[in-house]
Amino acid sequence: MRNSSSKIPISPLLVLLALLTITEGISLRGLGMELRCRCIQTESRQIGRHIGKLEIIPANSHCEETEIIATLKRTGQEVCLDADAPWVKNVIERMISSRRH
Repeated sequence: MRNSSSKIPISPLLVLLALLTITEGISLRGLGMELRCRCIQTESRQIGRHIGKLEIIPANSHCEETEIIATLKRTGQEVCLDADAPWVKNVIERMISSRRH
């Protein structure tokens, strides 16, 4: 007598595991957690007077670089800035000093 009910087929189990993994990745992104760097290219030209909002994302386990993302006043477009550009450093310093006062 063979007891076939104790054997679990591997294929459906692997498919279920893959779906759970994909779903978890989507849910993390939906919670605002990025799973990779947001900036692929950075802008080094001076656009300081066009910046409406500035977001600084520190280096983390998903991205080794500190990312600086500016939202432009007129268009709302997000632009990644070169963190090493002198004018970007000045903008950040001004932003920090204005928050202190």
